[in-house]
Amino acid sequence: MTDPSWYSILPPIIAIILAIWSKQVILSLFAGIWMGFTLLSGFNPLTGVAKSLDGLINVFSDPDDTRVLIFTLLIGSLIATIEYSGGVRGFVHFLETRRWVHTGVRAQILAWFVGIVIFIESNITLLVAGSVSRPLFDRYRVSREKLAYLIDATSAPVCVMIPLNAWGAVIIGLVASTGVENPTGTFIASIPYNLYAFLAIILAAVVIWKDLNIGPMKAAEERTRGGEVLWPDSTPLVDASAEQTPEGERPEDVPSARYMVLPILVMILTMPVGLYVTGEGDLIQGSGSTAILWSVSAAIVFAWAMLLGNGGNSVHELMRVLMKGAGDLLPIAVILLLALTLGDVARLLGTGPYVAGVASAALPEFLLAPLIFLVSAFIAFSVGSSWGTFAIMIPIAIPIATTLGLPIPLLLGAAISGAIFGDHASPISDTTVVASMASAIDHIDHVRTQLPYALLAAAIATVGFLLLGLVA
Repeated sequence: MTDPSWYSILPPIIAIILAIWSKQVILSLFAGIWMGFTLLSGFNPLTGVAKSLDGLINVFSDPDDTRVLIFTLLIGSLIATIEYSGGVRGFVHFLETRRWVHTGVRAQILAWFVGIVIFIESNITLLVAGSVSRPLFDRYRVSREKLAYLIDATSAPVCVMIPLNAWGAVIIGLVASTGVENPTGTFIASIPYNLYAFLAIILAAVVIWKDLNIGPMKAAEERTRGGEVLWPDSTPLVDASAEQTPEGERPEDVPSARYMVLPILVMILTMPVGLYVTGEGDLIQGSGSTAILWSVSAAIVFAWAMLLGNGGNSVHELMRVLMKGAGDLLPIAVILLLALTLGDVARLLGTGPYVAGVASAALPEFLLAPLIFLVSAFIAFSVGSSWGTFAIMIPIAIPIATTLGLPIPLLLGAAISGAIFGDHASPISDTTVVASMASAIDHIDHVRTQLPYALLAAAIATVGFLLLGLVA
């Protein structure tokens, strides 16, 4: 890593500005990567291009990053397989025939509830909630932008407060690296201080209850109520047409909901098994990326077994569906690859330490909690990664707390909370991208409609951390 300097913040800032201005996330990310490697190459733009390509290849040298990229393609295959089986239509039909979901409000409650109860992994939460709820949102004329917001506000904010999943394992490991005697207990003690996560979840419930539509979301809701699912110039990340009920299909011909429910259950139940095995009996020490890869692979195998077992499908057809599903998510995998590379560039430039060092100099103690929250938020927003921000901010926040005699859980909660807000609001975050994909909307449309809600929750959280800093 080079000595951090002011220009270390240029790559993520360029990527963010270009993404918002051009709506071209892939090109914007590469521009940020190129700028970063140009700076690292002595301001030589041609060498910066060559180093950028090497940086993309180097991502695959990290097994965890490689597993995440493969998982992204496989989850596309699983979604395509479930859609091909008709399981989504079957589940929607199941809910409607039992009058569980028969209004737009109940469709929103379903999306919010699924986001709460599936806490194994944020991307799985997003994909399950999106796949189940999207047809219902379309049917009852609730905007897909509202769906994207609701599932995004209940995925990472829930997952980050659970000790026994990949999120908890990462945070506990980082806490342990600072020398804290009881890292698991410290993490659990920090959960009440994760103000943004709680506020995001609660605000999403209030939005449903009060039909609270702010700024661009109000226009999106009016458009949808008028019969337009998407804006005329929007480009959804995936084609959701496979979820529509075929014309002329009779109710008795609708496929069974088990084709969706059972593979998802297999995926969810395999996750802790994977953590247990890779952790050699300790769930907390397990490999989250490995467990995720195993869980989605097991779900695909189970879905194939069900479809082949009914005698109406061939291996050739299922393989075609599998490859098409992986291809549908190839753009997402490319975005993730570029986001991971941009995070590597930011670490090489020292972006996080520079921002944290500048912001934490010579400030009163009561401002440290809100400051850590805001700095963590800025870093996560800039690099598009909450986990990357955890790795930067937790080793900074905990030593500050121990040195100054401040409550460790408070500053740890502020660092985690800020990372979740920044990740939630960032247009280059993988969870923001997956939420757009799961809702089948234009990515920038999701960013624009979600941002006012994220900023509102963040403003309240900032005040909360200020008050906690005064009484700590």
